[in-house]
Amino acid sequence: MKILLIEDESTIAKSIQSYLKSNDYICEYASDIKSAFIKINDYNYDCILLDLSFPDGNGFEILKELKRQNKTEGIIIISAIEDLETRIESLQLGADDFLTKPFHLSELLVRIQALVRRKKFNGKNIVNFNEIEIDILSKTVKIYNQKLDITKKEIDLLLFLIGNVNKVLSKSEIAEHLSGDMADMLDNHDFVYAHIKNLKKKLSDSGSSDYIKSVYGMGYKWQND
Repeated sequence: MKILLIEDESTIAKSIQSYLKSNDYICEYASDIKSAFIKINDYNYDCILLDLSFPDGNGFEILKELKRQNKTEGIIIISAIEDLETRIESLQLGADDFLTKPFHLSELLVRIQALVRRKKFNGKNIVNFNEIEIDILSKTVKIYNQKLDITKKEIDLLLFLIGNVNKVLSKSEIAEHLSGDMADMLDNHDFVYAHIKNLKKKLSDSGSSDYIKSVYGMGYKWQND
């Protein structure tokens, strides 16, 4: 899962990044409005954590831009501003949740998980697709009720594919989802093919149908026949 943290206080940002990474999240970082605009224009995220106060502007500008682009990322405001008017304006501009500083990192993680479940999987902790069952919280996969030996990266890929059922995903989109903006620094995206190949084999060996289809010259899609 890929998170964008937009926060100008470096100590808070490092703490959040470290905690989310320890929980197997990719967490990219923007420290000001300018770099945040670049990130949201160039990449897609599962969730955006947004402070409201910056030296070069305010978080409302980001909310307005996300709305203008019809972005679908879940947005959680993280701010020391506590007044009701700010909360209302944030929600009216498209924010999904509001968390007042200071907060416990464990609470932030729960809010992120809940938001992503609402956005992509109708609020469910368990994602079912025919014979496949994915427990998002425990990060386990079962095929016909038998536990599958699978890596966390492969679970992330599986959820990404199922969450975009019947949609063609390019190799660059998958690479970006699995590696964040580090994908831009790679000479190629061969690792995507390797992950796809490994996931297909594990699903097939467990008796699952072949839902992952290659789309020549474009990428891959999870096909619901």
